[in-house]
Amino acid sequence: MYYVYILRSIKDGKLYIGKTRNLRDRFNKHEQGQVTATKNRLPVQLVFYEAFVNKTDAGREELFYKSGFGREALQSKLLNTLK
Repeated sequence: MYYVYILRSIKDGKLYIGKTRNLRDRFNKHEQGQVTATKNRLPVQLVFYEAFVNKTDAGREELFYKSGFGREALQSKLLNTLK
């Protein structure tokens, strides 16, 4: 499986969008400060993820969420979570 996941920084409220094959391991790396993009924004919380069988599909969805339309879709989808 391939996972597209969204983390929110408790520190500054910003979102991080990523893709991985092992969600648990990748999240642990984020929590331990081993990911450059989030190490200065700890702590983070996992607020959303989707699972895909196909790597290409997961990559396409990750790119969508990183686009303006994708961020709008996330805001709508996670309306209460991102308040």
